[in-house]
Amino acid sequence: MRNHIRTTALAATALLAALSLTACGGNENGNDGKSGAAAPAASTTATTPDTGKDAKETNSGTAQAPAENTSTTSKGSTGGSSSGKSSAGSTGSGSKTPVTCTGSNTKVTVSKVSRPINHLLLTATNTGSVPCYAYHAPALRFDDAQAAFPVLRDSIPQAVVTLAPGQSAYASIGLFGEPDGQELHKGTHLTVYFTGKANQGSTGAPAELTLPAGTSWGDNGFVTYWQSEMDDALMY
Repeated sequence: MRNHIRTTALAATALLAALSLTACGGNENGNDGKSGAAAPAASTTATTPDTGKDAKETNSGTAQAPAENTSTTSKGSTGGSSSGKSSAGSTGSGSKTPVTCTGSNTKVTVSKVSRPINHLLLTATNTGSVPCYAYHAPALRFDDAQAAFPVLRDSIPQAVVTLAPGQSAYASIGLFGEPDGQELHKGTHLTVYFTGKANQGSTGAPAELTLPAGTSWGDNGFVTYWQSEMDDALMY
């Protein structure tokens, strides 16, 4: 009987020892679990600064890109502005100072017109690269005439005629007035002089023209001021 009790006590002691070992093993596994959970937490903490740093770098890069684009656009606009100025200059429409029209920077022609009768039409076209002013009226000399041809004062335009490159000015020549009692001269050659702003004599090179066949002129004829429109010149 006593032996049975001792055996039972030993068995109980062994069982308690086993339970104790099992509990210890469970605690160790629990610590390992905590240790494993701590690692991700540390990893998250480490990742957060890295992510923040990346975000700052990304934001910084995004902020710098528009600045670079703005700078580039500004240079492009400046280049366009310069190009515009160069284009305006090439057309001679405001970027270059106008000069006086002369025989050197214009092409002058003379032609017959059907109306009015006994009239010729002078056309001066700017062949230069800058605008030119066709001041006052052309001064004409037929052949070897001693005096310049009369100018019709009633034809003064409202403003000085300005010719951009390629544009033309016009003046009409009334070859003679009433032919009764006056001597008509047969003409073959016409010299066209240009005048300056002060209208004191001619300026620059003249234009030398051959008159249409059968041209006759009288001392009481006239030439108009330069006009910007052909019809305005031929109305006199």
